[in-house]
Amino acid sequence: MPNIVLVDDDEAVRVIVRMALERMGYEVREASNGREAMKLLADRTPDLVLTDIIMPEQEGIETIGAVRRKFPTVRVIAMSGGGRISATDYLQTAISMGADAVLAKPFANEELEKLVAKVLATARA
Repeated sequence: MPNIVLVDDDEAVRVIVRMALERMGYEVREASNGREAMKLLADRTPDLVLTDIIMPEQEGIETIGAVRRKFPTVRVIAMSGGGRISATDYLQTAISMGADAVLAKPFANEELEKLVAKVLATARA
């Protein structure tokens, strides 16, 4: 069963996304920011990190960079609903930092399911 670390500072988003991922058959561990996520990765390397971009403590762009440096084979999906700038701008930055794919919030469970399956099916070199 693939292991996913879900990173989002919004607890309601984490609960909804975790429940959807678990129904899809994934094991999910949660973190409320990038710093917590990196501790989870150090304890047990996941197959995928699904991270929000805008968070306190350590935001998603910084987290993506840290994952790429320390765990280069872990796949990453960045998600964002935007903030002061559009979600598209944040998500393009995430791709340039090494995210394997991006997901604009809000998204449908079907969109999440297809993207996670696609990214997990593609091994990182």
